[in-house]
Amino acid sequence: MSDALIDDVEVRVYTVPTDEPEADGTLAWDSTTMVLVRVRSGTTMGTGWTYGPAECGSTVRSTLAPLVIGRSAMDVGARFDSMVKAVRNSGRQGAIGYAISAVDIALWDLKARLLELPLHRLLGAVRDTVPVYGSGGFTTYSDERLADQLGGWVHEQHIPRVKIKIGESWGSNPARDLTRLRQAREIIGKTVELYADANGAYTRKQAIRVAREAAEVDLVWFEEPVSSDDLDGLREVRDAVDADVAAGEYGFDLTYFRRMCEAKAVDCLQVDASRCGGITEWMRAAAVAASYGLEVSSHCAPHLHVHVAAATPNLRHLEWFHDHVRIESLFFDGTLDPLGGVLRPTDAPGNGLTLRLSDAEPFRVQ
Repeated sequence: MSDALIDDVEVRVYTVPTDEPEADGTLAWDSTTMVLVRVRSGTTMGTGWTYGPAECGSTVRSTLAPLVIGRSAMDVGARFDSMVKAVRNSGRQGAIGYAISAVDIALWDLKARLLELPLHRLLGAVRDTVPVYGSGGFTTYSDERLADQLGGWVHEQHIPRVKIKIGESWGSNPARDLTRLRQAREIIGKTVELYADANGAYTRKQAIRVAREAAEVDLVWFEEPVSSDDLDGLREVRDAVDADVAAGEYGFDLTYFRRMCEAKAVDCLQVDASRCGGITEWMRAAAVAASYGLEVSSHCAPHLHVHVAAATPNLRHLEWFHDHVRIESLFFDGTLDPLGGVLRPTDAPGNGLTLRLSDAEPFRVQ
């Protein structure tokens, strides 16, 4: 397989409506776009994807695909390096970074399938199961919908940690945020860990006040209490509250993650392989975090992260994000069940997933 060459790169863009309107502290949406990349060598296909703007697909076609076609499918690191260097003048942040991520993930899946190995074994597994937390609880949810979602995770799937969104309307309604946290605690009981994600909606003092008032519900995880660009603010909140502060989902390169760790801004570093540069950069970011004594948590896209998570020594957990779980379950055979609060990567080659083209096709926009 050392001479296996990449023959083709295919891009498809899908937009899938949400099952009901969704919002967090700073944004509202009613659909999610997946940019899916398939990389072929002979009859073997590797699949990667990102959740981002449709323009990511154009970047893959025009800029990234020519850099990998005709090159070795074994040398994923070289392909990643060439993509990063090629976008120097365009800028790696944003949609271009998403596009690189999708291609890198597809390349790793292809290599594992060519070698007939499950991806987590190729990467060097350190665990057989990956802890997860249920993630959703959007600010648009009714009390009944919140109870149904959280209750399903806790009482049916036995997930021991769950997260809801707070910071409604840029932090303008902290009273409702606290009410929803109390409701969540009533739903999940006393022993399940309760997490909250403000998506950067609060000011520093607002975040500290909310966290202190939320002490009564035993809040243990406070994600992006202030903007993730405000490293001083994250550190200030971290120093003032009992809950672990987490951020990092908008990181696109190692420098970003090093700065966040160096600033002592977080208790747990979040990394998103669909944004940061794929599996290649995810592993390097996890190593940076480890050098600062920090654990990492994967952000969204659970089936994209499960294999690299299983190969990461300093992993805390993986986000079982409602919106992406729904899409991945709709599009792929081989999706996993978080029963008991863990995912168990299969021993099927690659990421273990098979794209159901006929089911995805109604949502295709490019």
